[in-house]
Amino acid sequence: MTTVLMLIGLRKTIMSIFITWGALHLNFYKLVLLLLLNTKPAHRFIPTKVATAITLLSQMGPSLPSQQSNIIEENVNEKINQQFEELITTLPSDKGLIVPTLINYKGFWYPPISIFKGVLLMQDQFKARSTDIFLCSAPKTGTTWLKALTFATMNRSKFEFATHPLLTTVPHNCMPYLDAYITDHDVEALPSPRLLSSHSAYSLLPKSTRESPDCKIVYICRNPKDVFVSDYLFSMKLRAPMFPPISMEEAFDLFCKGVCLYGPYFEHVLGYWKARLESPEKILFLKYEEMRRDPVKHVKHLAEFLGKPFSAEEEKAGVIEEILKLCSFDKLTSLEVSKTGKVAFVPEIAIGNETFYRKGKVGDSKNHLTPEMIERLDKITEEKLKGTGFAFGE
Repeated sequence: MTTVLMLIGLRKTIMSIFITWGALHLNFYKLVLLLLLNTKPAHRFIPTKVATAITLLSQMGPSLPSQQSNIIEENVNEKINQQFEELITTLPSDKGLIVPTLINYKGFWYPPISIFKGVLLMQDQFKARSTDIFLCSAPKTGTTWLKALTFATMNRSKFEFATHPLLTTVPHNCMPYLDAYITDHDVEALPSPRLLSSHSAYSLLPKSTRESPDCKIVYICRNPKDVFVSDYLFSMKLRAPMFPPISMEEAFDLFCKGVCLYGPYFEHVLGYWKARLESPEKILFLKYEEMRRDPVKHVKHLAEFLGKPFSAEEEKAGVIEEILKLCSFDKLTSLEVSKTGKVAFVPEIAIGNETFYRKGKVGDSKNHLTPEMIERLDKITEEKLKGTGFAFGE
């Protein structure tokens, strides 16, 4: 008992030091976070309140039952633990928006928490099935909407619209976020077809997924100006008040340099675009703006790609329209589940359900960015896309 109390006192002291100096010393932040995240099962004492401080998220709460994680290291391969511990303190780092530090792993930026460990696990342990369906995206590109549409489309014969799970469960809890889910769940226990999601770049998806000729990948992208504004406003809601706010101008500079969660954004998009050109039967590439403009067309295309085409009878009965109504921005935001509760992706991150919804509009960035910022990002976009044959939706 005395030893445990001493450990608790030591960790509290470390946490106090971290709160005072962590924002100024990024490497120190990573070291302290590593220590706290790698508490061994025999000395585990981190309750919800301490986890809240560790993750720097001011709006955190208890984990949801469907995604509870009572441990951090349990059931994780020791090789991955060692790799995680080494990389988290040695990889290049830069400023983050939600957490003060991001680390660069194989060209892409991750937070130095369990999600990064999940990426290592995905690459080392995940075994693809021919029936797997992956929904992939960079953050704030229409992920929540696409999850709802895909879940409703794939399960339309199982549920009545009047009592549909999406009326009481947020889309993120209907489709495991593999980057985090794999850290403390048995992915092999999921029944087929597995509906999985990931924010990781194409090159960092599991090798078995990339090489499988049969599993499907659906990717959605969005105009970078709207992505930046949506991501910035989202992140500022989650950034803990103990850290000074980051101005939109500073965040914009980071985004233009490619420093953003799971970014660089252009490389993220082009990775999937190039893969789609090589394997169009495996990857469906969607643009948020085009989906908003003609949702019926794109939901039909989505269903066909996933091997669940709508029958003539379903189309005549208005099933597609019912799915779109169920998954509409107005419907989802009006639900009680979207106004209360949190999604706990990993022990360190729980996000209020209402935070996932803002406006969902196309072109809202013009109300937030200066003409100079728009011109700068348009020029970067032109340079990045030159010769690729790709263009963002408008």
